[in-house]
Amino acid sequence: MTTTASFTVESPRGPRTVSVAYERSGSGEPLLLLHGIGHHRQAWDPVISVLAVERDVIAVDLPGFGASPALPADVPYDLTTVAPLLGAFCEAIGVDRPHVAGNSLGGLLALELGREKLARSVTALSPAGFWTDGERRYAFGTLRAMRLAAESMPLPLIERLSRSATGRTVLTSTIYARPGRRSPEAAVSETLALRRATGFHQTLALGRDVRFTDDVPDLPVTVAWGDRDRLLLRRQGIRAKHTLPGARLVRLPGCGHVPMNDDPALVARVILDTSR
Repeated sequence: MTTTASFTVESPRGPRTVSVAYERSGSGEPLLLLHGIGHHRQAWDPVISVLAVERDVIAVDLPGFGASPALPADVPYDLTTVAPLLGAFCEAIGVDRPHVAGNSLGGLLALELGREKLARSVTALSPAGFWTDGERRYAFGTLRAMRLAAESMPLPLIERLSRSATGRTVLTSTIYARPGRRSPEAAVSETLALRRATGFHQTLALGRDVRFTDDVPDLPVTVAWGDRDRLLLRRQGIRAKHTLPGARLVRLPGCGHVPMNDDPALVARVILDTSR
């Protein structure tokens, strides 16, 4: 069941109200799940039932994505704003320093929450921020092309493509190594989520100069990378390990950029092992 939490954040023009949609399930220590750009909280559906056996799982739609409304006009979509905003969200729902797992943009945010001591542990799956300029341009160009394709396809075409493994490959193979495993309903909903994401262009624009260059000491950190990631190439994981020397670097065989769908059991195990 989707719930919305509203809370106040500061902006250059004074306090502003922000709302975040989320789903919560399970019991145990809190675990916050953060999706990537253009996606929504349902990206985590393949692993939530396993995680919820041992964790109080909170899967959020980041502001301007999924069911969460856009940020107020004077609240930017940058790392130094959105990470503290997620800390305020946790406070609003009564959660103190959750374990955090994130994918892509969500992985970068998870690391920032760890750096700011707002997390108990961090699992970053193909996190953004460890790219070269050329790799970033390639990734951002690919994302813009995906957005344009999602905007240009009429809904009946999206639905028709979703009904076959070949069609789901057309819709989602950039982010999944095994797109045929995605359900037709999920392929449609995430294509529409990409099309409707109000925070997409501002997040990309403010991400041009983002690099994650600080260590995250004194808490468990895992960086995991799919060896078939076509968006953020796996060599970026080596750079992440140099930046985060105390982190565990894990290879996800047969997984693409969004590995939760490609190998749910492996991804759930990596997250749970990190958060013990």
